[in-house]
Amino acid sequence: MTKRWIVLSALFSLFQMIFGISSSAQTGQISGLEIRIRALLSTDDQGVFAVAYRDLDEPDRMVFINEHEVFHAASTMKTPVLYEVFRQAKQGRFNIHDSIIVKNEFYSIVDSSVFSIDLTGDSTEILKEKVGRKATIYELCFEMITKSSNLATNVIIDLVGAKNVTNAMREIGANDLQVLRGVEDLKAFELGLSNTTTAIDLLVLFEALEKDKLPDPESSSEILKILRSQFYRDIIPRYLPREVVVANKTGSITQVMHDSGLVFLPDGRKYGLVLLSKKWTDEAKTREKMAQISKMIYESYAK
Repeated sequence: MTKRWIVLSALFSLFQMIFGISSSAQTGQISGLEIRIRALLSTDDQGVFAVAYRDLDEPDRMVFINEHEVFHAASTMKTPVLYEVFRQAKQGRFNIHDSIIVKNEFYSIVDSSVFSIDLTGDSTEILKEKVGRKATIYELCFEMITKSSNLATNVIIDLVGAKNVTNAMREIGANDLQVLRGVEDLKAFELGLSNTTTAIDLLVLFEALEKDKLPDPESSSEILKILRSQFYRDIIPRYLPREVVVANKTGSITQVMHDSGLVFLPDGRKYGLVLLSKKWTDEAKTREKMAQISKMIYESYAK
């Protein structure tokens, strides 16, 4: 072995220690995974996709594809809203089990004109019966996440404030996630004033919940408990083994479909995964493609 080789080897080892570079086998595995994901995404010209995957224990294990691409957030914005609810509760502004009036009258951010949620399309039967009556903040949060209730979402956003949600995201490093308003504000939508996100921002949020235990350990545990109760499980969890626990939040509007969350293996390992999509024409094919990406990541990770 030449002196030059010894010096180069030593320098590379030092570089590994300083910058956390993974072993060649691990790097090859992740690179191969990314190649397979990109190949799947390129099977047709349908849609724009973003992928953000990272191991929470070994963060050098990751796949990022279009992670900074901006998407309409759809209902994935409800996770940041949930975070802000628990953050404000911890600050003493209210108790999560306080009761508030469920109203169906909201104000557009464009001109303060009044609009209401279309209850024929809302996803929570139980809340339809409570309009004009009281429900606990926790109950509203639970329905907002697990059944993606738009009515619950707007009541909660009125409680905590959309700007406060965005500011909370900036504090944790989610720099491009923007919550401007509640849902079904059609005047705002027509002017392009919509809630937006990137894959990396949602990943940062989920990592903050699990790794950093934000906004505080008790709240983060309660937030993840709600997310684990998710009713919609046809993307990230779809092809994963039953013993794998997924805490996720989906989101969809016309030609937009997302899923985002944390995946917990029985052996204690865990990773964050965000899958975003837009501008596709075949909903079923897009959902299947995203579910297959989740399966590929799990199978690579679980080896």
